[in-house]
Amino acid sequence: MGSSRLPGKVVMSLAGKPLLVRIVERIKQAKLSGVVVVAATTSPEDNMIENICKAENIEIFRGDTNDLLDRHYKAGMKYNADVVVKIPSDCPLIDPAVIDRVLAFYVNNQNDFDFVSNLHPPTYPDGNDVEAINMEALKKAWSNARQDFEREHTTPYIWENPQQFRIGNVCWETGFNYSMTHRWTIDYEEDFIFIKTVYDELYHINPSFTLYDIINLLEKKPVLKHINNKYAGVNWYRNHLHQLKTITANQTRVI
Repeated sequence: MGSSRLPGKVVMSLAGKPLLVRIVERIKQAKLSGVVVVAATTSPEDNMIENICKAENIEIFRGDTNDLLDRHYKAGMKYNADVVVKIPSDCPLIDPAVIDRVLAFYVNNQNDFDFVSNLHPPTYPDGNDVEAINMEALKKAWSNARQDFEREHTTPYIWENPQQFRIGNVCWETGFNYSMTHRWTIDYEEDFIFIKTVYDELYHINPSFTLYDIINLLEKKPVLKHINNKYAGVNWYRNHLHQLKTITANQTRVI
């Protein structure tokens, strides 16, 4: 609830339900989703999130407000997880098939990798973020990460230290890279307008609409892409380029 740029974005309405409910709905459509848990904060303002989760029969864990690494690790401990899959709550257009593709790669190669994502490097449209971390690697990061951004974003300690962890990546099977050109995540008011428009156009036709349905919609109605296009490529990396070893300037954009 305490998002600095767009407060309360997780409870904004998409097709008649809070955004958070819609993203959980999409995650649960993935065949390999496992136990889906909302990892909220202990801040009183997140009581609303807990109430929504209880009403919708969604598992919830509440933890540290700023230390998401601690929150994810302790959620994994509570649910006796072998692997924690991190999907940001600002990705309500995530395609369940993308989740399955990343997790299938992890499951089929779990003896070879500690961490598998589709973000290093990214190729999918922004807003399809999936990161799978085995608990041993997550515990190591939890014990050793010291910088604020490493704690706030959960996984940087892992992917910034490839000499310590076995890191795998899944690229978009099309061979295209839309990560800097197609923004399907929510951080600003324009993002919400774009995402709400997509839901209004597609959800009533097929609640399980795919990323290809969205791409087809944008081809038919290219004006929609312009709603939030000024933020395409904008992400948290821009504030930490001087600290990040594995991220280059062409992987982010300054507003």
